[in-house]
Amino acid sequence: MKIKGAVFDMDGLMFDTEKLLVRFWKESAYSYGYSMTDENVFEIRSLSRKYSVPLLKSIFGEDFPFEEVRNRRITFMNEYIDTYGFEVKKGLYELLDFLKENNYLIAVATATDRIRAESYLKKAGVYEYFDTIICGDMVKNGKPEPDIYITACTESGLSPEECVAFEDSPNGIKSAYSAGCRVIMIPDLTQPDDSIKPMLSGVYESLDKATEFFKEV
Repeated sequence: MKIKGAVFDMDGLMFDTEKLLVRFWKESAYSYGYSMTDENVFEIRSLSRKYSVPLLKSIFGEDFPFEEVRNRRITFMNEYIDTYGFEVKKGLYELLDFLKENNYLIAVATATDRIRAESYLKKAGVYEYFDTIICGDMVKNGKPEPDIYITACTESGLSPEECVAFEDSPNGIKSAYSAGCRVIMIPDLTQPDDSIKPMLSGVYESLDKATEFFKEV
């Protein structure tokens, strides 16, 4: 089936914000007396609250104050970004320009809430590129369930089979793949492992390199 659209994750894929999420989850947890590791945070990347709450409680105990830690993490991260901003991932503008010039529909499917997602997209100067923006607070079931990708494709007027999904995290890849999209991984904090390699239609070191996929198909 002909590819007509591209759906982008946001954190860690378009913007170099995953390293900030790791830093501030750890700092927030520590302020409540918990020693959270990088690996603990990797496990909850793009993971909906339905899954992340029981996962962290299974690690740190039922008394782990998820909402308090999460809210403080958001405060820390917002203060940092308001002061220092964030880096845009290599090749983002080149890939978005390529997609626009070749008449692909472009959407966002991010676990981040709409207010923050739109703020980040505008800060980076890419908001106007996107025809559809679907955020974590706009669907019932978040990643790794397929809802957010199905919704992004449907709102774009396309089927998932007509779309390529760009992701950096295993939970996001599982979401896009189960929706029926072809999935391209741009690794950020972790490389593809054996559990997700069969789900991938391509792996590229940066977003601009992914133009090759569209030229080939």
